[in-house]
Amino acid sequence: MTEEEFDAFYAVAFPRLVGQLYALTGDHGEAQDVVQEAFVRAWDRRASFLADQAPEAWIRTVAMRLAVSRWRRARRWLDLVRHQAPPDGVPGPGPEHTVLVEALRRLPEAQRQAVVLHHLCDLSVEQIAVETGAPAGTVKARLSRGRAALAALLSAGEMEDSRAG
Repeated sequence: MTEEEFDAFYAVAFPRLVGQLYALTGDHGEAQDVVQEAFVRAWDRRASFLADQAPEAWIRTVAMRLAVSRWRRARRWLDLVRHQAPPDGVPGPGPEHTVLVEALRRLPEAQRQAVVLHHLCDLSVEQIAVETGAPAGTVKARLSRGRAALAALLSAGEMEDSRAG
């Protein structure tokens, strides 16, 4: 892959991958960081990068692994960071977005990953199986359980909202 081809690929894929990793991590800054790091790693191997036949999947997989690794290292500090209010003047996400991200956070990691890859990344069950190394039947089960849990969480949130209003 030439430098120009890589730059064009980056321009198209970066925003999409950040959105996907944001849905997975719930932290936009973290999503940007891990996707950027994955692209740096891809840059180092750009000569053979297209040989992988799925460069975006490769970057997504690397970014997800980086996110999990960073999360494990930063686990103790997350409580401190979450208790700090955002800086003044920064608009927050809309209520629907916040409810969805919170519901996704409450799903087990494997279910959340399957739901995000299928519904936000538009990957098929077979593609998810290849990316995660799980059998297709396991991916289907994770999707089914994840959807059911997400529906229950979102319905419970709507009921709480209607009671509060």
